Amino acid sequence: MMAAMNQQPLRGQMLHNEPLSRYTTWRVGGPARDFYRPADAQDLAQFLAGLPKDEPLLWLGLGSNLLVRDGGFDGTVIAMSGRLSDIQVDGFRVHVGAGAACAKVAREAARAGLSGAAFLAGIPGTMGGALAMNAGAFGGETWDRVERVETVDRQGGLHERNADEFAASYRHVELPSEEWFLGCTLLLERGDIEEEQAAIRALLEKRGATQPTGKPSGGSTFRNPEGDYAARLLETCGLKGYRIGGAQVSEKHANFVLNAGDASAADIELLIEHMRNEVERQHGVRLHAEVRIVGDAA
Repeated sequence: MMAAMNQQPLRGQMLHNEPLSRYTTWRVGGPARDFYRPADAQDLAQFLAGLPKDEPLLWLGLGSNLLVRDGGFDGTVIAMSGRLSDIQVDGFRVHVGAGAACAKVAREAARAGLSGAAFLAGIPGTMGGALAMNAGAFGGETWDRVERVETVDRQGGLHERNADEFAASYRHVELPSEEWFLGCTLLLERGDIEEEQAAIRALLEKRGATQPTGKPSGGSTFRNPEGDYAARLLETCGLKGYRIGGAQVSEKHANFVLNAGDASAADIELLIEHMRNEVERQHGVRLHAEVRIVGDAA
C-alpha cells in the first residue's frame, strides 16, 4: 500500500445540494448533500481520509445503471467522469483511469492497433463502473482483459493489485470492503487498425438497431438469468410499451426502461418492480436488477 501525500489544500471542486438529475442517464434524481470532483488520485485520497468514517458515499461515473431516488442522496457523491480519465498505450497494455469513458478506451485501443477492447464501445459508462460490475457487451467482459488495478480505500490508502486477487463473475466483482477502483491496466493483443475500427462501428450499429440509444434510460435493467435472456422473458409477458407515470418499457428492447419525458425516479422504480413481478408471476423466474437504486424517497 502507498500512503497518501502529506496534508495539502484540497484541489477538487465541492458543490452542495447538487441535483443528480444532471448526471444520470435517466435524467432523474434528487440532490446530493455534497458533490465532489477530485483533481487527481492524491487529491481524492486526501479527501477520503478527511471524511467521517460513517459518511455515506456514492461513486458516480457517467450515471448509467444508476437510479437515484427523488429525495436525493444524503451523503457525499464522488464524481469521476472527466477526472482520472487518462488513457496511455504501452505496447500491448493500456493504462486507463477510472473516469475514462469505456467507448473512448475502445477507440484509443483500436487506433493503436490493439485487439480485444472493441466490446467496450457498447458499454455506456466509465471504466470505474465497468470494473466494479464486470460490465460486458456483445460477448466481451471487462475482467477478461484486466491485468492490474489501482484502488483507494476509505482511509485514503492507495493500492496496486493483480487481477487474480479478485473474483469476477457475471456482472459482479468481489472487492475488499470500502475500497474503490481508480484505474486499471488492460492486456490486449496485436490487431489491425482498420479491422478494429470497423468492428467498433459494427458493434455500435448493432447496438443502435437493437437498443433505444439516444433516449434517456439506465441501460439494461435486469441481468440475464442463467440460460435465458431478461429481454425475452419481459417481452413474452407483454411488457413492451407498458407505462407507469412518465416511465415506459422500451418498445424496441424490453429490458430498457425509458424516461418518456416527465418521469420521476419513483415512476421508474415502480415500473422496474412491476416488470420483475410479472416475470416471476408468468415464468417463475425472479430477475435481479443490473441497475443500482440509491437515495431517499421524496
